[in-house]
Amino acid sequence: MARPYRLQGEGYLYHITSRGDDRKRVYISEYDYEKFLEYLLKAKEKYGFYVYAYCLMSNHYHLLIETKLPNLSRIMQYINTSYSVYYNRKRNRSGHVFQGRFKSIIVEGDSYFLELTRYIHLNPVRAGISETPEGYKWSSFNEYITKKRKTIIDKKEILKYYKIDPSKYKQFVLDGIDEIYGGFVLGRVKFIKDTIKDLKHQIEGGEEFSYKNKLTNNIDIDDIVKETAKRFKKTLKELYTGKKKPILARKAAIYLSKRLTGLTNKEIGEAFQITYSAVSKSSGDMERIMKEERKIRRDVETIISHFKV
Repeated sequence: MARPYRLQGEGYLYHITSRGDDRKRVYISEYDYEKFLEYLLKAKEKYGFYVYAYCLMSNHYHLLIETKLPNLSRIMQYINTSYSVYYNRKRNRSGHVFQGRFKSIIVEGDSYFLELTRYIHLNPVRAGISETPEGYKWSSFNEYITKKRKTIIDKKEILKYYKIDPSKYKQFVLDGIDEIYGGFVLGRVKFIKDTIKDLKHQIEGGEEFSYKNKLTNNIDIDDIVKETAKRFKKTLKELYTGKKKPILARKAAIYLSKRLTGLTNKEIGEAFQITYSAVSKSSGDMERIMKEERKIRRDVETIISHFKV
């Protein structure tokens, strides 16, 4: 399998994610979270980049940063390696802490900055570990809605994209999330074309690709529901009709719609007659079920293979 593209540029905005090896926890104690943020600050001093948002979950993290130089790989190598060494020494263990390479997506700041910060800050709510984003300690949300001067995020630089109004931003995040991106570039078509053209020489292996295919798999929800109903021996009505306690097959159809289409949570929710947050919850439930039950995981993988994704 080809390694994912790693596009590095000067003055680019990146959404970074990195997961624990085999999806295991990477933060166990409060000190672990604090230590990771300490390495993030040290990396800022060493490599000179801006931090606009972050969220540390138990088995992965999200960062929204802007580079001043084309040195993204060095930044992330420093952060992940430093934390891994600390984590292993503390627990007298060896081996990987993070799973493979970090994932990076180039973002069009003017159009997607706010949406992406909202997406990052709503992670604990969507995962069901906090009722509100402000109730979660390990994200930058509270740095947005308070007037604290000493923050990890670079508030002065954020003004390039958004003039922070704490009350308005809080309401904006609470109003919901609209996930729009895929592939490795997030933005309007012109931005994607210009970015790819600008960084074409960096594309690993010189492979040609279509930005449209990277943004969406062009798979219809109706086809996903039909295939899921067939596999789980349920009716289409059972999968489409909203219930307080959705059946397993319905959760699978929602999860697959989220994974295989370029649709937003809101659009998927409209198809299944549920809210965008219920889409996230059902999808998260399905991921947990698949980890615990091998047969269910095989059923879902069989459906995915049907679409040749």
